Amino acid sequence: MGNSRSARQIKLVRNEVLVALKMLYPAALQAEQLMRSLLSVFPTIEWDPFRRDLAYLCEKGYVQRVVSDNESDERFTPWRRRWFRLTSAGMEVADHVIDDPALDE
Repeated sequence: MGNSRSARQIKLVRNEVLVALKMLYPAALQAEQLMRSLLSVFPTIEWDPFRRDLAYLCEKGYVQRVVSDNESDERFTPWRRRWFRLTSAGMEVADHVIDDPALDE
């Protein structure tokens, strides 16, 4: 996928992240596990674009990072080992209670 992803592909991945985290709500999932779960739907997904999508969803307030008790310094934890969970706003978008034009297909 790389940098050649279309806007539609980006939206599909971001929506699928919300759906995957919705199934575990309010629990969290490690980024590596989340990406692996998306591989069945998006077999060509790559780490860097996925990480950007995850960062974007965090900045929008739909996903939040959960710092594990065993992280000595959260800034140095690799992205793949970071934990993420859906926020209440993310749940509303995943449930289609509210619309976000940036995620509409």
